[in-house]
Amino acid sequence: MMEKQYRLQKNRAFQYVYRRGHSVACRDLVMLFAPGKELKVGFSVSKKVGNAVVRNRTKRRLRECFRPRLGDVKTGLYVIVARPSAAKATFQSLQRDTQYLLKKQNALKEGYRAE
Repeated sequence: MMEKQYRLQKNRAFQYVYRRGHSVACRDLVMLFAPGKELKVGFSVSKKVGNAVVRNRTKRRLRECFRPRLGDVKTGLYVIVARPSAAKATFQSLQRDTQYLLKKQNALKEGYRAE
């Protein structure tokens, strides 16, 4: 589970990232990034993705995709938005997408090497 200190929770924080952030996307996910002093990550899964069970499962999977990379990511505010197709995606494909978006966003720290 992702620690509370890394979670983006307030609606105002999400709104700030939506307004100020730069976005990159792939088939199943969209990642927005706004520069900031600390590292915070929020996940947005709309009702278009599915019912509550499906949305919560998708959010848990996305959190777990991001958690091992917390040490390799630059500070700032991140919002990961799941597209409806993310509900049917495998965990491995979500991990690949997360890694791809972090690279595309240039959010990985210097000296980081992919596994």
